[in-house]
Amino acid sequence: MRSILRPIVALVALFAMTTPALAVTWTNYSQTDFEQAQAEGRIILVDVYADWCPTCKVQKPLLDDIAKEAALEDALLIRVDFDTEKDFLATHRVPRQSTILVFVGAEEVSRSIAETNPERLRTSITAELPTPSSSGQ
Repeated sequence: MRSILRPIVALVALFAMTTPALAVTWTNYSQTDFEQAQAEGRIILVDVYADWCPTCKVQKPLLDDIAKEAALEDALLIRVDFDTEKDFLATHRVPRQSTILVFVGAEEVSRSIAETNPERLRTSITAELPTPSSSGQ
Protein backbone atom coordinates (compact mmCIF):
# COMPACT_ATOMS: atom_id res chain seq x y z
CA MET A 1 0.00 0.00 0.00
CA ARG A 2 2.79 2.37 0.93
CA SER A 3 4.56 1.80 -2.39
CA ILE A 4 1.41 2.81 -4.25
CA LEU A 5 0.95 6.03 -2.29
CA ARG A 6 4.48 7.35 -2.80
CA PRO A 7 4.12 8.00 -6.56
CA ILE A 8 0.69 9.54 -6.03
CA VAL A 9 1.99 11.88 -3.34
CA ALA A 10 4.95 12.79 -5.56
CA LEU A 11 2.64 13.62 -8.47
CA VAL A 12 0.38 15.75 -6.27
CA ALA A 13 3.41 17.63 -4.93
CA LEU A 14 4.77 18.17 -8.45
CA PHE A 15 1.39 19.48 -9.64
CA ALA A 16 1.16 21.87 -6.69
CA MET A 17 4.59 23.30 -7.48
CA THR A 18 3.78 23.91 -11.15
CA THR A 19 0.28 25.36 -10.73
CA PRO A 20 0.14 29.18 -10.74
CA ALA A 21 -0.67 30.65 -7.34
CA LEU A 22 -3.23 33.17 -8.57
CA ALA A 23 -5.15 33.25 -11.80
CA VAL A 24 -5.94 36.64 -13.28
CA THR A 25 -9.29 37.17 -14.97
CA TRP A 26 -9.73 40.02 -17.43
CA THR A 27 -13.21 41.03 -18.55
CA ASN A 28 -13.99 42.36 -22.01
CA TYR A 29 -15.22 45.94 -21.85
CA SER A 30 -18.88 46.50 -21.10
CA GLN A 31 -20.08 50.07 -20.56
CA THR A 32 -22.59 48.85 -17.97
CA ASP A 33 -20.00 46.94 -15.91
CA PHE A 34 -17.51 49.80 -16.18
CA GLU A 35 -20.01 52.42 -15.03
CA GLN A 36 -21.26 50.20 -12.20
CA ALA A 37 -17.70 49.68 -10.93
CA GLN A 38 -17.12 53.44 -11.11
CA ALA A 39 -20.32 54.11 -9.13
CA GLU A 40 -19.18 51.59 -6.51
CA GLY A 41 -15.84 53.39 -6.17
CA ARG A 42 -13.89 50.31 -7.24
CA ILE A 43 -10.40 50.28 -8.64
CA ILE A 44 -10.52 49.61 -12.38
CA LEU A 45 -7.47 48.61 -14.40
CA VAL A 46 -8.06 49.12 -18.13
CA ASP A 47 -5.86 47.58 -20.83
CA VAL A 48 -6.52 49.15 -24.25
CA TYR A 49 -5.16 46.51 -26.61
CA ALA A 50 -5.17 45.35 -30.20
CA ASP A 51 -4.52 41.77 -31.26
CA TRP A 52 -2.07 42.96 -33.91
CA CYS A 53 -0.08 45.19 -31.51
CA PRO A 54 3.40 43.90 -30.58
CA THR A 55 3.65 46.27 -27.60
CA CYS A 56 0.32 44.95 -26.28
CA LYS A 57 1.67 41.40 -26.51
CA VAL A 58 4.67 42.39 -24.40
CA GLN A 59 2.44 44.17 -21.87
CA LYS A 60 0.00 41.27 -21.37
CA PRO A 61 2.15 39.05 -19.11
CA LEU A 62 3.40 42.14 -17.26
CA LEU A 63 -0.17 43.26 -16.59
CA ASP A 64 -1.17 39.76 -15.49
CA ASP A 65 1.68 39.80 -12.97
CA ILE A 66 0.92 43.32 -11.70
CA ALA A 67 -2.80 42.48 -11.36
CA LYS A 68 -1.88 39.94 -8.65
CA GLU A 69 -0.70 42.71 -6.30
CA ALA A 70 -2.62 43.18 -3.06
CA ALA A 71 -3.63 46.74 -4.03
CA LEU A 72 -5.48 45.30 -7.06
CA GLU A 73 -7.03 42.31 -5.29
CA ASP A 74 -10.60 43.57 -5.69
CA ALA A 75 -10.02 45.57 -8.86
CA LEU A 76 -12.06 45.14 -12.00
CA LEU A 77 -9.67 44.19 -14.82
CA ILE A 78 -11.02 45.31 -18.19
CA ARG A 79 -9.64 44.80 -21.68
CA VAL A 80 -10.80 47.37 -24.24
CA ASP A 81 -10.41 46.39 -27.89
CA PHE A 82 -8.80 49.34 -29.67
CA ASP A 83 -10.34 48.34 -33.00
CA THR A 84 -13.96 48.06 -31.85
CA GLU A 85 -14.58 50.18 -28.73
CA LYS A 86 -14.39 53.60 -30.38
CA ASP A 87 -16.85 55.24 -27.95
CA PHE A 88 -14.68 54.32 -24.96
CA LEU A 89 -11.59 55.62 -26.74
CA ALA A 90 -13.24 58.94 -27.56
CA THR A 91 -14.74 59.41 -24.10
CA HIS A 92 -11.41 58.78 -22.37
CA ARG A 93 -9.21 60.46 -25.02
CA VAL A 94 -7.20 57.31 -25.76
CA PRO A 95 -5.13 57.98 -28.89
CA ARG A 96 -3.60 54.54 -29.36
CA GLN A 97 -3.48 50.92 -28.36
CA SER A 98 -1.12 49.80 -25.56
CA THR A 99 -2.62 52.44 -23.27
CA ILE A 100 -3.18 51.47 -19.65
CA LEU A 101 -5.66 53.44 -17.53
CA VAL A 102 -6.31 53.17 -13.81
CA PHE A 103 -9.48 54.50 -12.22
CA VAL A 104 -10.51 54.77 -8.60
CA GLY A 105 -14.23 55.14 -8.95
CA ALA A 106 -14.89 57.69 -11.69
CA GLU A 107 -11.48 59.38 -11.32
CA GLU A 108 -8.65 58.44 -13.65
CA VAL A 109 -5.58 58.30 -11.42
CA SER A 110 -2.99 56.96 -13.85
CA ARG A 111 -2.29 56.59 -17.56
CA SER A 112 0.58 54.84 -19.28
CA ILE A 113 1.16 54.61 -23.01
CA ALA A 114 3.32 51.90 -24.61
CA GLU A 115 5.27 51.19 -21.43
CA THR A 116 7.00 47.81 -21.45
CA ASN A 117 9.52 48.25 -18.64
CA PRO A 118 8.12 46.04 -15.86
CA GLU A 119 9.03 48.31 -12.93
CA ARG A 120 7.93 51.56 -14.59
CA LEU A 121 4.63 49.95 -15.59
CA ARG A 122 4.11 48.58 -12.06
CA THR A 123 4.84 51.98 -10.53
CA SER A 124 2.55 53.75 -12.98
CA ILE A 125 -0.32 51.42 -12.14
CA THR A 126 0.09 51.14 -8.37
CA ALA A 127 1.52 54.49 -7.24
CA GLU A 128 -1.82 56.29 -6.83
CA LEU A 129 -3.86 53.39 -5.47
CA PRO A 130 -5.20 53.30 -1.93
CA THR A 131 -3.64 50.58 0.19
CA PRO A 132 -5.95 47.56 0.69
CA SER A 133 -6.52 48.42 4.35
CA SER A 134 -7.37 52.08 3.65
CA SER A 135 -9.67 51.46 0.67
CA GLY A 136 -12.48 50.07 2.80
CA GLN A 137 -12.95 47.14 0.46
